[in-house]
Amino acid sequence: MCDYSLMAVPNRLAREGEELVSHRFPTGSLGLASPADLKRASDPPLHRRKSFLRSVMEFFDPPRAVPVPAVCIPPGARLELQDIPTRIQKELGVEATAVVTFTQISAVANSYRDAVRFSNGREIRLQELREGQRVRVLDLSLAEELDLARLRVERPEFAHRLR
Repeated sequence: MCDYSLMAVPNRLAREGEELVSHRFPTGSLGLASPADLKRASDPPLHRRKSFLRSVMEFFDPPRAVPVPAVCIPPGARLELQDIPTRIQKELGVEATAVVTFTQISAVANSYRDAVRFSNGREIRLQELREGQRVRVLDLSLAEELDLARLRVERPEFAHRLR
């Protein structure tokens, strides 16, 4: 899914085998985006000679930047998290590359809920990854139905991060 903070951003569903990176969106939140979309948004349009009239029109109505869509992942999807920072490796007891399960850790309104679960059971919110972190979508077929009752319970290990 996409965190509440990315609802104002165009978004789309991930595809199996797709390479993604963590990206800071205009909302200030970290989410997943396609490197191709990021490149397309950052590449300046080709400059061609403009007529005086075209220049005046663009002055009053400037060309709009192409927004980068957030890539949404359903809970239960399997991902390969690459280039995990040393600090996170030590804190969570994981390697530099790990297969993780995408999950949601809360249903509390206006809170970051997207997270990944490592094979050792440890979880980390997407917001705690570093910008530019590479992610590969391995499998979307294991996506699960959300257990909202379980998500409504505030978990003590994440409570301090909500405040």
